[in-house]
Amino acid sequence: MLVEVWSDVVCPWCYIGKRRFAAALDTLADDPTFDTDIEIVYRPYQLDPTAPPGTTTPVREAYARKFGGLEQADAIIDNITGVAAAEGLDFHLDRAQRANTRDAHRLLWFAETNGPPGSQAALKERLLADYFVDGRNVGDPDILVEAAAAAGIDADEARALLSSDGGLAELAESLAFASEAGISAVPTYVIDGRWSIPGAQDPAVFVQVLQRLATADRAG
Repeated sequence: MLVEVWSDVVCPWCYIGKRRFAAALDTLADDPTFDTDIEIVYRPYQLDPTAPPGTTTPVREAYARKFGGLEQADAIIDNITGVAAAEGLDFHLDRAQRANTRDAHRLLWFAETNGPPGSQAALKERLLADYFVDGRNVGDPDILVEAAAAAGIDADEARALLSSDGGLAELAESLAFASEAGISAVPTYVIDGRWSIPGAQDPAVFVQVLQRLATADRAG
């Protein structure tokens, strides 16, 4: 069963959803009636594709512009931080820097197509932690190469990709597909191209849908 997760590395609900989906898979792993292998692939979505490459904006400022002021931004940050903490995530949006995520998505594409097994998932986790926990600039080539190396990808290959146009056409194609498919918010989980789950749902929701689809597959 293929689960395509459309998400962005600067999307807080994508990180929260990642933890909740992992909890759902842990539940299914303990279910002897569920014997379906699940493959997870991360697909690109840009919350702010117009963000100028090479620059950053403090998240608090970006939220203030988007949601109508610093007071609203602080309330949203406090809420997100609390929800994340309940999932074991230590968000520090006070130091997070909003950046263009084009190159991060190119590197995630490279990890899927050219990296060793498991490298895309490892890179996705590293980039989310870099942004939400450590306040690092996920648009900086040096930080991206460091993240790639930590995920098992050859650092020289990662740097060569980022110095080229590699992955740009594939990124544009994926973003266009998401738009045509009606994916307008993230995270969105698309299962075998036939079922879509929007948002960072409770683990029980993921479990229910995956069990239902697996049962339907067995019934033929």
